[in-house]
Amino acid sequence: CRIQYHFGEFGNYSLVVKTLSTSTQTVSCDLIINEGPINSYLPILFAFLVYMGILAILIAGRLLMKIDPVRNWVYKKLNPRATDRMINSELGSPNTADSINCDPVPQSWSTGSRQRLRSLDTFRGLSLVIMVFVNYGGGKYWFFKHESWNGKLHFPSALFSRFVFIMGTSIALALGSMLRWGSSKWKVLRKILWRSFVLILLGIIVVNPNYCLGPLSWDNLRIPGVLQRLGFTYLVVATLELVITRADGGTWEGRFPALQDILPYWPQWIFILVLETIWLCLTFLLPVPDCPRGYLGPGGIGDFGKYPNCTGGAAGYIDRLLLGEKHMYQHPSSGVIYQSTMPYDPEGILGTINSIVMAFLGLQAGKITLFYKDQPKQIMSRFIIWGTVMGIISAILTKCSKEEGFIPINKNLWSISYVTTMSCFAFILLLLIYYLVDVKKWWSGAPFLYPGMNSILVYIGHQVFANYFPFKWKMQDSQSHAEHLTQNLTATTLWVIISYILYRRRIFWKI
Repeated sequence: CRIQYHFGEFGNYSLVVKTLSTSTQTVSCDLIINEGPINSYLPILFAFLVYMGILAILIAGRLLMKIDPVRNWVYKKLNPRATDRMINSELGSPNTADSINCDPVPQSWSTGSRQRLRSLDTFRGLSLVIMVFVNYGGGKYWFFKHESWNGKLHFPSALFSRFVFIMGTSIALALGSMLRWGSSKWKVLRKILWRSFVLILLGIIVVNPNYCLGPLSWDNLRIPGVLQRLGFTYLVVATLELVITRADGGTWEGRFPALQDILPYWPQWIFILVLETIWLCLTFLLPVPDCPRGYLGPGGIGDFGKYPNCTGGAAGYIDRLLLGEKHMYQHPSSGVIYQSTMPYDPEGILGTINSIVMAFLGLQAGKITLFYKDQPKQIMSRFIIWGTVMGIISAILTKCSKEEGFIPINKNLWSISYVTTMSCFAFILLLLIYYLVDVKKWWSGAPFLYPGMNSILVYIGHQVFANYFPFKWKMQDSQSHAEHLTQNLTATTLWVIISYILYRRRIFWKI
């Protein structure tokens, strides 16, 4: 009996199979709709209209503020100093005098907000806001959930990689700024070590999903994690850049000035290529007990159940060997479809190598903005070139297929094809935001600019307070997309508002 039908959500169906003739073995298959499905996408449409209405009101208010009588009336009603700041603000970066942070990096703001690329903060904030929404549940829609293993990239698959990418971009700008302001390399290195240590510590102690297994102790402490990977990736890439970067910011005087953002840094490229070679060798050549060499599958019932305990191949084996099963993520996404029972950590040891590669590609984007800071056409053309090259590499590695390529796109493994694909998208997205925000100035970056400038606070805060009101409350119908979407959007919007309030008060939490 074969039948094709698009089933709707919350519909109730019966399949009636009748034998028409025993001699010819013919059957009839009839699908009966007992209860009609609902349109589960209506809440998304309603939410879109609500946010568009809010945006229209804000735009109308901004236009009204340009009318002299309205502006004068507001000026009289509100505190003059606060009103001046509200009217004259262009939603740019804060000035040094207003910041509570005394680190060397924000000193570059003192010459005006134009020197700080708002597109970077907007890119980071956009990725962070969507990440918060997805982590809160994404309205319980399937396309806001992570892919179980190989295949098409669902919306969340790109979020963490974008965060890693823009971290690399920020490293290029921040280190150059600190060195130009007279900080010694030893002082900068101490700051790099401290920041990495704090990120890793926060990830292990504060943002640890194994809390759900009971009181946290060494017996069930998850060692890998998002902040842990960010901290270690930052340590490697920032140190690598610090070793090569010149304090005077000198230009390349070689034979190929068009490659001045690449050729002077050839030792970095050799280091990255060696790292990637290590990843390839371990992934495809390391013997894994009772598993085929080079296995990249999900285990469980995947591959017809031939390798049930081989989840992640070499990546999973290395983590289980070095960390221990109890110190890993206990509920991998592969368990949903493939019923795998082995613990597997998507932020494990082997995948960290490719997150370093991802951050290094982001570092390259930062170098491009530094070397061609007064030439937006050069910056955009190079972003296009890098995005195209990454896309071509991905097409070769995957053969433009889900399973048939040399190395499938896999977020759980952080495969090199995943890195090149996400880098392609990141370069193109950064290009678009840079063009709209910093070149044409058609968009101020709001509201994503605000969480982008307080990213650590928003990320840790949304994890710590995830189960507290008003970020979460008891729902009447736990199966309702409308209720889940309302709750998740409310929680995400609250963090945007919190980051905006902190922005207005010039409060920025930096490590």
